[in-house]
Amino acid sequence: MAGRVRVVWSPALLGYDFGVIHPMAPERLALTMRLAEDLGLLERPGVEVVGAEPVDDATLATVHALDYIRAVRAASEDGVSDPARGLGTEDDPVFAGMHEAAARIVAGTLEAARAVWSGQVEHAVNIAGGMHHAMPGAASGFCVYNDAAVAIRALLADGAERVAYVDLDAHHGDGVQAVFYDDPRVLTVSVHESGMTLFPGTGPAGDAGLGAAAGTVVNLPLPARTTDAGWLRAMDAVVPAVVREFRPDIVVSQHGCDAHGSDPLSNLDISVDAQRLAASWVHELAHEVAGGRWVALGGGGYAVVDVVPRAWAHVIAIATHDPIDPRTPVPAAWLEHVKERWGRTAPPFMSDGAPASFRPWASGYDPADALDRAVRATRQAVFPLLGLHVEHD
Repeated sequence: MAGRVRVVWSPALLGYDFGVIHPMAPERLALTMRLAEDLGLLERPGVEVVGAEPVDDATLATVHALDYIRAVRAASEDGVSDPARGLGTEDDPVFAGMHEAAARIVAGTLEAARAVWSGQVEHAVNIAGGMHHAMPGAASGFCVYNDAAVAIRALLADGAERVAYVDLDAHHGDGVQAVFYDDPRVLTVSVHESGMTLFPGTGPAGDAGLGAAAGTVVNLPLPARTTDAGWLRAMDAVVPAVVREFRPDIVVSQHGCDAHGSDPLSNLDISVDAQRLAASWVHELAHEVAGGRWVALGGGGYAVVDVVPRAWAHVIAIATHDPIDPRTPVPAAWLEHVKERWGRTAPPFMSDGAPASFRPWASGYDPADALDRAVRATRQAVFPLLGLHVEHD
């Protein structure tokens, strides 16, 4: 094995840029990687940092319609909007180089997944990835091409029999789910704020897959205002059981950190500490059921200074098998950079000071609690389809 972990990064990935007033600021990637560097994560033994060149259209066409790819090229090269395909909308405004920038993200995730599958590395991280809203024929929710779906398709073509995709973004992972909705070889698990209160308005508990894939689509929609205790309790009640039962050959996870309480685009209140713990759970599951094969992606996250860099630096550290102690001070050089660049003070520690504690599901179900009712709905919709017993409900 050439290295324990591959980190996909080059400044070229900053080219995915919808403009200065758009929430998905590429600066969040630059700040994350600068923090990772200042923490010494990229110099750890076994870590390799690898860039990416855009994939070709044939690779994109394993997931995306050719007419859509042509529309993205027209938007990219000639500024042609196509609102019917989600291009030139408020969420996905067109910009010069859009096609190449989005195809580069796909390449990073695809090559990372293949490196893990082939045994070149044990884990891989692409914080620029996780574009989970992109549909086969349309851009959606800041996402042009669906890098996770393309990588999963490639893993299946390369011999993987079962792939588990775990999505922790505040928003439902609708694009990845749509691509594999009727494919029993792919387990899609999405832990998100209910579509009744948040874009894209999908992902109810009863949406569990089609035909032979019934039970391999797992949606865990949570009430607005859910905090660490409920979020972790919900994950504990559902995610380990379904992933273990599915027995994947490889785990692909999306770590959108927009569930944080200070993020402007969700109504959840999840600390960096809880997100760190959740990432460690996914890592442990990959070792338990998939021979350690794990690909971790970024995703949403719009608290550019206060949350994204710390949350994703934790993911990188976990992938190196040497997690950062939450009590670790944020490096002074990084804090000074933020002050110079943004004119403000950033959080001084790698923690929000939250205990990240919860009451395990096995302690009992409370029918008066909205969080428990949401969890119960998911368990009752999915567990029987997977042959799991619904207990403590």
